[in-house]
Amino acid sequence: MPKSFFSRFGASHILTRPSLVSVAAVGIAFAVTVVAGVFAEVQNRSVHLQRARTNVGEQLGMVRARLEGNVNSNLQLVRGLVALIATQPDIDQDQFGRISSSLIGNHSQLRNVAGAPDLVVSLMYPMAGNEKAIGLDYRKNEQQRDAALRAVRSGQMVLAGPVNLLQGGTGFVGRFPVFTENADGTRGLWGLVAAVVDAERLYADSGLLDPDLPIEIALSGRDATMKDKTLFFGEDRILSKNPVLSEVVLPTGRWQIAAIPRGGWSAMPGNTWQVRLLFLAGGLLVLLPIFIAGQLYDQRREHIRELKRRQLQMESLSQRLKLALDTSKIGIWELNLGTGELTWDERMCELYDIPAGRDTSQYDVWAESLHPEDLKRAEKEYWDAINTGGTYHSDFRVILQDGTTRWIRAIGAVHTNLRGQRYILGVNWDVSTDIRLKTRLLNAKQNAEERNRELEDARALMEHHSLHDSLTGLPNRRFLDRQLLEEQSPQKPTALLHIDLDRFKHINDTLGHAAGDSMLTHAASVLQENAGPDDFVARIGGDEFVIAVTEPTDETKLAGLAGRIIEQMRQPVPFESHQCRIGVSIGIAMADTTLSDYGRHLLVDADIALYRAKSNGRNRFEFFSDTLKSEIIRNKRVADDILSGLERQEFLPFFQPQFDARTLEITGVEALARWNHPDEGILTPDIFLRTADELNVVPLIDRIILEQTLWQFTRWKAAGIAIPKVSVNVSAGRLNDADLIQSLDGLSFEPGSLSFELLESIFLDDQNQVIAANFERLRELGIDIEIDDFGTGYASIVSLIHLRPARLKIDRQLVIPITHSESQRRLVASIIEIGQSLGIKVLAEGVETMEHAAILRDLGCDALQGYAFAAPMPSAKLIEFVRGELWRKAS
Repeated sequence: MPKSFFSRFGASHILTRPSLVSVAAVGIAFAVTVVAGVFAEVQNRSVHLQRARTNVGEQLGMVRARLEGNVNSNLQLVRGLVALIATQPDIDQDQFGRISSSLIGNHSQLRNVAGAPDLVVSLMYPMAGNEKAIGLDYRKNEQQRDAALRAVRSGQMVLAGPVNLLQGGTGFVGRFPVFTENADGTRGLWGLVAAVVDAERLYADSGLLDPDLPIEIALSGRDATMKDKTLFFGEDRILSKNPVLSEVVLPTGRWQIAAIPRGGWSAMPGNTWQVRLLFLAGGLLVLLPIFIAGQLYDQRREHIRELKRRQLQMESLSQRLKLALDTSKIGIWELNLGTGELTWDERMCELYDIPAGRDTSQYDVWAESLHPEDLKRAEKEYWDAINTGGTYHSDFRVILQDGTTRWIRAIGAVHTNLRGQRYILGVNWDVSTDIRLKTRLLNAKQNAEERNRELEDARALMEHHSLHDSLTGLPNRRFLDRQLLEEQSPQKPTALLHIDLDRFKHINDTLGHAAGDSMLTHAASVLQENAGPDDFVARIGGDEFVIAVTEPTDETKLAGLAGRIIEQMRQPVPFESHQCRIGVSIGIAMADTTLSDYGRHLLVDADIALYRAKSNGRNRFEFFSDTLKSEIIRNKRVADDILSGLERQEFLPFFQPQFDARTLEITGVEALARWNHPDEGILTPDIFLRTADELNVVPLIDRIILEQTLWQFTRWKAAGIAIPKVSVNVSAGRLNDADLIQSLDGLSFEPGSLSFELLESIFLDDQNQVIAANFERLRELGIDIEIDDFGTGYASIVSLIHLRPARLKIDRQLVIPITHSESQRRLVASIIEIGQSLGIKVLAEGVETMEHAAILRDLGCDALQGYAFAAPMPSAKLIEFVRGELWRKAS
C-alpha cells in the first residue's frame, strides 16, 4: 500500500475546523450576551442616576424643610407681635422693645423689628444702629413705598428680598399690616410692622453653608415670586446640570430651590466593573457549553464522514487487491485436497517470513506460522470451508522471524478441475493496517456514543438544577412559575399556601448559615410530609416556601393542613448543642378556576394573605379575601394621602387642657396630632398613625406638631392667655435619633414651658446610650420629661429612678373603672403613692365625670385631664375656653 494512504487514514484524531453551524450558534450566543451586557450597563447607569437623584432629593428635602421652618418660625414670631399690637394699639417703645427682645432671642435669625403707626416708623428694636430709621414715612419713601402699600392693600404680610442692608450684609424684609377693630365693628389700619431676617444667619442655620453638605444648592425667586428667575444664592451652573428642583413654601409666596451633588453628577456607577465582570462570567458560562457542544457536534459529524471514507477506502482496497493479484503483490496459495500438496508463491513466503529454501508444500508450514491464540479458530474456519465446499475467509496473525506479528487475511474457495480433482484456491495479504484502522474506528465510535450519552445526561442534569433548589431539592420559583403560567401545565394548582419561616433570620445570624440550612431542610421535610401525594412543595426564596395544592379542596381542608404545619414547626429542632425553635406564618389563597389566567394572581393573593398573617402576630395562617384586598388598597391610599398631607401641611395640633386636681386651675395643655383630611375632615391618630409609622414619617409629624404648638404658645402669650406649659408626644424613632437635640435648634421656648411625653411602651428599661444622652440634653435645654400611658407598658421602678421624669400620666384604662371597682381604685392609689415617694407629679387621663375627679383628688392625684372638663380643641377654641373659664361651668 502507498504510504500516503495510511497517513490520510490516521487523520481522524486531528481537531477539525468548526462548522458554520457551530460558529453561528456561538456567534448568536455572543451577540445576545453582548446585547444583554450593554442593556445591563445602561440599566445600571440609569438606576445609579435615579438613586443619585433620590439621594439629592432627600438631602434637598431636609434643607428645604429647615429653610421653610426657619423662615416661617421667624415670621410666626413677628405675627405674635402683630397680634399683640392689634389688641394693644397704644403700645410704647419700652413695651415694644421688651416683646421684640423675647421674639428675637438667640435662636432666631431676626436682626431688627420696626413698628410704623400710621405708616411712620416710631418703634424700633434694637434701637442701637437703627436710629436713622425713626421717623421714616412709608408714604413718602420711594424705595419702600410700593412694598408697604402692597402689604396694606393685600392685608397680608409681604416678604421682600434679599436686599442689601444699610447696616451691612443682606436680609429679607417682612412687612405686616396691622389692623385694629373699631367701635362700630369695622377694621382700621394701625400701621405696619417690619422685620428684617438676616440672610447669612438664615442660610447658615438652614444648613446651606454647611461645608459637609453633600449637595450644591441654588435659590431663585426674589421677593418670594416664582416669576423672578434670578439667582440670589448659589451659582448659575447648577441650573444647567439637570438639578433636582423643589419649592420653598413661604407664607406669601415661594422660592425655587435647585440642587446637584457636590462635584456634579457621576455617570459611572461604583459597581460598573462588578456588573461587567458578572456579565463576562455569565457570558463565559453560556458560550463555553455552546462552544463545547459545537465541537462535539462537529467531531461526531467528522466521525460519520470518517466512517464513510473508510467504506470508500475498503472499496478501493478491494480494487487494489485485484490489482495486487494482477501484479502478483498478493500471496496466492493452492491446496490439492486429494494429495495434500500445498503450493505457495513467493509473496506468500514474504508474508509469512519463511526462510528461503524451506519446503512449503506441507500443511504444517502454515499451521506452525500462526499465532497460538488464532490457530484453533483459523483451522476450524479452514476445514469448515473445505468440508462444506463453501468459501473460505479468515483473518489471523502470523509470527515473524523477529517475534513480531502480522495480520493476514485469507480468502479461498473450493473448486474442482476438469480432471475431477478438488482444490481450494485462495489468496493472502497483509491487513495489519486495516485491522488497526478498524480498531481505531470502533474505539472512536464508542467514544462518540459515550460523549453523546454524557451530553444528554448533562443536559438533563442542567434542566433539573434550573428547576430545583440545590439545598432542599425542592422545586424552585421558576418551576412554580411554569406551573402557574403555562396553560397546558399538568399540575395547575387550585390553591396555594405561601409559607414564611419566623425567627429564621435570628437563628441564621446567631448560629450561622449551617444552622440556617439545617432549619430550611427541616422545614422542607415537614412541608413534604404534610403535602398531598399530587401536591408539590417549592422553595421560592431565602426562607419562603409554597405548597401548591393540585386537587380540588376547600377552606376546611386547607385550614387543617396549615394548622398541622404550624404545630409541627413549633417543635424544637436540635442543632449541635442547641435547641432551635422556629415558627411559620402562612397565607392561603384559593384559585378562581372560572378565570382563564387565575394562576397569575394566585401567588400575589397568597402573598397578601401572608402579609396579614405576619402583621397579626405571626405563627398563624390567614385566608385571602376580597375584603383583605380592599384593605390593602385602602392602606395604600391612606399612605399616599399621608405623604400628600405632609406636603400640603394638613397635620395640626389640637389641645386638651390639664387642671390642678384641687384648685381646678389650668396647669398646662397636651398637644395632640390631628389630620385635617380634605375629604374626611379631622382624623385622630388611631386612623393614620400605624400607616405613618410604616412610612417612617412619625418623627416628621412630631416635628410639625412641635413647631406649630410653640407658635400657638407664643400666640397665647401675646394674647394674654396664661398657660404655664405645653406637652407634646415624642415617638420612639425620634427619641432614638442622635440628631434630636440638633433638630431643636431654632425653636423658641422658655425653659420649663415645654414637656416631652414618652410612651411607656418605648421600653425605658433598655440601656440605650442614644436615648440616655438625649434625656440629659433635654433636661439641659429646660424640657421636662413625662411618661404617658403609665401602667400599660414596660416601665419599672428602676427605670423611673433612672429617668427621673417630671410627671407620670396614669392611662385612662386604669382611671375609668375606679368609680365602681375598689381594686382598680387601690391600683391607681398605689401608682400615685409611687410617684409621690419618688417626687414625681402624677396626672390622671380619662377623667370622664366629676366623680372621677373627686376620687382622684382624694387619692392625692396632682392634675387631671379628660372630657369631664374639656375635649381636645383647636387653638382658637382654646383661647375662648380659657378666657370664658368654661371648665368651671362643667365642674
